[in-house]
Amino acid sequence: MTDRTVLVAGVGNIFLGDDGFGVETVRRLSAHPLPAGVEVVDVGVRGVDLAYRLLDGHRTAVLVDAVRRGGAPGTLYLIEAAAEQPPEPPALDGHRMGPDAVLALLATLAAGTGGEPPERVLVVGCEPASLEEGIGLSEPVTAAVAEAVRMVLRVVDEAAQPEKETTPC
Repeated sequence: MTDRTVLVAGVGNIFLGDDGFGVETVRRLSAHPLPAGVEVVDVGVRGVDLAYRLLDGHRTAVLVDAVRRGGAPGTLYLIEAAAEQPPEPPALDGHRMGPDAVLALLATLAAGTGGEPPERVLVVGCEPASLEEGIGLSEPVTAAVAEAVRMVLRVVDEAAQPEKETTPC
């Protein structure tokens, strides 16, 4: 177990338009002071690397990525993710593993490595306008990045608080 309590990981492909949302958000987040025990990484398209990092003993993981949920482009979501393995293991593609595929691998990797998955996994997601080839975020997604940074900071501040011990009355 490490003394790192929170992992914030930017996920996405900067060459596919709004799929670069997670990478841009953690880039901007890196300019902010963060509580002790918070690790911020740009994992980009390295899904297998992210899966192994999630076994490093962090109490909370915050994955930042573009997610399609049917809202207007630029809509932000805070999603509580379950780190349960689906009935069928996902196809492994080191360059196209979104948070769902990474989380599906955790039970298998934990069993093989003895690593500990996070107790809590959150996804800060943004509804993309376009995932077509091209560098740069669309206008609505660009506008959402600053609020996404604030959202991640709130989550990190809450997650980095020491666990309160309760004393019997």
